[in-house]
Amino acid sequence: MLEKWFRLKEHNTTVRTEVVAGLTTFLSMAYILAVNPSILGTVMDANGVFVATALASAFATFLMAFLANYPIGLSAGLGLNAYFAYTVCLGELAGEEDPFRICLTAVFVEGLIFIILSFFKFREQLINDIPQNLKYGISAGIGLFIALIGLVGAGIVVPSEATTIEMGSWSNPEFILCLVGLILIIVLVYYNVKGAVLIGILATWILAMIAEALGWYTGATVFPDFSGGLQLGAITRTAFKFNFGWAASHIIQFIAIVFSFFYVDLFDTVGTVVGVADKAGLLDKDGNLPRVEKVFLSDAAGTVVGSCLGTSTITSFVESGAGVAAGGRTGLTAFTTGVMFLVSLVLSPVFLAIPTFATAPALIYVGMLMVQSAAKIKFDGDIADVFGAYLAMLIMPMTYSISNGIMVAIIGWVLVKVFTKRAKEITPIIWVIFVLFVFRVIALITNFQ
Repeated sequence: MLEKWFRLKEHNTTVRTEVVAGLTTFLSMAYILAVNPSILGTVMDANGVFVATALASAFATFLMAFLANYPIGLSAGLGLNAYFAYTVCLGELAGEEDPFRICLTAVFVEGLIFIILSFFKFREQLINDIPQNLKYGISAGIGLFIALIGLVGAGIVVPSEATTIEMGSWSNPEFILCLVGLILIIVLVYYNVKGAVLIGILATWILAMIAEALGWYTGATVFPDFSGGLQLGAITRTAFKFNFGWAASHIIQFIAIVFSFFYVDLFDTVGTVVGVADKAGLLDKDGNLPRVEKVFLSDAAGTVVGSCLGTSTITSFVESGAGVAAGGRTGLTAFTTGVMFLVSLVLSPVFLAIPTFATAPALIYVGMLMVQSAAKIKFDGDIADVFGAYLAMLIMPMTYSISNGIMVAIIGWVLVKVFTKRAKEITPIIWVIFVLFVFRVIALITNFQ
């Protein structure tokens, strides 16, 4: 049966190899089960987010397994969850009642749009129209933003009246434990230890429990509480919590939010899928990925289901490359990863007890991986492309907003093209994106709600 579903012989692999690869992928990306409730828990119920994340991840990964037959795991995307919580809920929608409901509505709409577009070639066309430099700048900017969230969460970067921000105190246990966890992850990665990120989080957490027991760490307890049971019913506090009424009465602002989710998810998914497929030798002789529309459909359907359950955008994880490196070549790898997400539901008290400063090393490390895209920017190339990439990298961390970085980068790129008399190089799709962002700027200026 497994041979019929996943065509193992055709891909020169075995059940054992695929299962081991699936476990490797899960270990490499399971940190999201701790990080996502930590981030989204700032604006909604953390227990509900945990259950929603596990279920949505399993659903989307199962789709990838059976629909596309690729060894790719999916879960709530880093960067997208940060945008959800910090930029929109705590920023743009500050003061609104239950702003997370508006965000879930935006994610739901974004997912539906992607499902429709999965039957066409819109994603591929848009990716081709965006200059490479700008793509790399956006990726690097998101990496810096994610890393900054980790630094703030561990108290390594703190507010300052004199200089706006400054380094936190070295006597702070959260500061020291985060650095220990980060160094551990880097060393484990150097020695090719599978699940290095997850091991780093768990090791930091264990050290935090020891520090609390010794009286050094005196913050909120980091010991898991099993007295309340698994709390799987917590999903009722996050599932189907949409607010279409607000969306209808604030259409311009809502479209801008949807578009920001859409844009970040677009590049995150395409880049991850192509990168993992290339590493697995799944691209054809022309460099294209067979059944790519089914890959995107799995991603889009996962996002819709995830929003219904109560989590941010579901996307393909670059950590799937760890499973590929372990020999994963088919959907059986993804199926194994999906099963592990379901198994994780019985461990919810453990994941929810992990403190923010223990997940911070993962954020800082993943940020480092994303910042590496900056090395691909051709700084001696087209000035508009360089300027756009620079703005994306600069604005995202400095304004604590992914959407601001994308918006300013696109607007800046288009304006430089126009003023250097090269407007003909701007494609119709980019013009549409530009106009949408201009409307957003006008709404911000006039405070139109």
